[in-house]
Amino acid sequence: MPLQLAFSIVLLVRGHNEPGGGFIGGLVAACGIALHGIAFGIPAARRLLRVPPPMLIGTGLLIAALSGLPGLFQGQPFLTGLWGGSVPTLLAGQLKFGTPLLFDVGVYLVVAGIAVHLIFTMAEDQ
Repeated sequence: MPLQLAFSIVLLVRGHNEPGGGFIGGLVAACGIALHGIAFGIPAARRLLRVPPPMLIGTGLLIAALSGLPGLFQGQPFLTGLWGGSVPTLLAGQLKFGTPLLFDVGVYLVVAGIAVHLIFTMAEDQ
């Protein structure tokens, strides 16, 4: 499971120029948490997550919405991508900082939250 979560972060940060991004990264993270739930039970997976899935969803929506504001403040359309600096990474190439990465983080949290919430709900209904 830790490897799956680490891989989900790699997918998240490399999603600008290569395959990946917030959506697939969030799905991989949710699969890691679901795998933990299968192995140790849903209560253990909830403890591992530490926050309720609806809070992940709300936080992700807020981050994604806020990522569109910097463009507005510079007189450009909502969700215009603005880029800052970048740093080299070992696994993801150049990590560019900007509003698209912030949007992807929001998508990551929303997708992971929805998928985990769905998995927890289905597992607890049995």
